[in-house]
Amino acid sequence: MDRKSVGRAELAEYLGQALDINRFRDYCPNGLQVEGRDRITTLVTGVTASLALIEAALDVGADAILVHHGYFWRGEDQRIVGMRQRRLKSLLIHDISLFAYHLPLDMHVDFGNNAQLARQLGFTPDGRFGENELGWLGVASADVRSVGELALLVEKRLQRRPLLVGDPAQPLGRIGWCTGAAQNMIGEAIEAGATVYLSGEISEPTVHLSRESGTSYLACGHHATERYGVQALGEHIAEKFNIMHRFIDIDNPA
Repeated sequence: MDRKSVGRAELAEYLGQALDINRFRDYCPNGLQVEGRDRITTLVTGVTASLALIEAALDVGADAILVHHGYFWRGEDQRIVGMRQRRLKSLLIHDISLFAYHLPLDMHVDFGNNAQLARQLGFTPDGRFGENELGWLGVASADVRSVGELALLVEKRLQRRPLLVGDPAQPLGRIGWCTGAAQNMIGEAIEAGATVYLSGEISEPTVHLSRESGTSYLACGHHATERYGVQALGEHIAEKFNIMHRFIDIDNPA
């Protein structure tokens, strides 16, 4: 099949509408963050716009990169020095566009990180909680009956052993989840009726709240839980615009 190309501006407009980016008060700009060449034939997706991802994208001839974690975060040093200079220099020299979508990619009902994590783990979503309804609620498949069995499923599907706070023998009940660094939403998940809550990271207070509430907690990895939304979005773009797409996973133990 002959591959075509899509205009940079056309892709930015489509993604902005599809992900409803104006809905969110986010910690960074969503959309086109670095302007590259006008036409895009090959798109690379990844979790974070690290220098390693940029170099890997160059190796496969990418015209644009789409990530969940881009640049220009609120509160960051705004100077173009050090790590930021090296990343931006590489993008600009090679005329590669960078698209980044943070909360909109967490939230989306089809391509979102929470939606895609549910598909990876076989969850059936049936509710939401938290600000912007960012957290998801649901149930696992009938063959996953305990918290310990859920932890084993996470390890198998995500290729990462989760840190479990709680009794592995505890019956599952209702599951709450939110990918990435959403451990601070455990209280809202408990209020929404979750008996086990999953996210990417863990903080010291998370352990006490989990133990004292009786709601088990699984820290499944920030990177590990957020690999799937950007892949799904990239595949959708490739199919819609008939362009090449490649997801590149830069390993991250966090």
